[in-house]
Amino acid sequence: MPENTQTLSVLVENKPGILTRVTALFARRGYNIHSLAVSPTEHAEISRITVVVDVAQQPLEQITKQLNKLVNVLKIVQLEPRRTVQRELMLVKVTADNTTRTSVLEVVQMFRAKVVDASAEAVTIEATGTQDKLTALLAMLEEFGVREIVKSGAVAIGRGGTTIADRSLLRGDEPRES
Repeated sequence: MPENTQTLSVLVENKPGILTRVTALFARRGYNIHSLAVSPTEHAEISRITVVVDVAQQPLEQITKQLNKLVNVLKIVQLEPRRTVQRELMLVKVTADNTTRTSVLEVVQMFRAKVVDASAEAVTIEATGTQDKLTALLAMLEEFGVREIVKSGAVAIGRGGTTIADRSLLRGDEPRES
């Protein structure tokens, strides 16, 4: 991730409209969201929002305080890059005819990516990794002709055995401030 970004992991109740409320809060405060990924967690009633935001203009302290005030937000953690595993998924369609297919496949293998679709004129490649890895892969594939790219938002999880969700939070034992 670029130096001027921070990654937040936000646990929320899995309720309609919470994603809109969270992203609107960032927009109202003038934060540029670089990446956004949302999915259910190991608990069906809880979702996890991973958001990568530009913090060049302003610190995150104020927005985290405001996020905590949202009724359906359970917990917010600012993830430290050195203590986090962070990945993105990318699908990229590359021109690959009979003259270039072998070279494209060599690049795919070098980056431990895989071909998920192939036709006579193109291959679609799936790659996962850090933003730097995916950028390097794209740079290598450009000479063959990148036809289309789609990327997921970044997902991140803390290293080691600790988790973002503590049991008391999930059972509702902790009182919430209104």
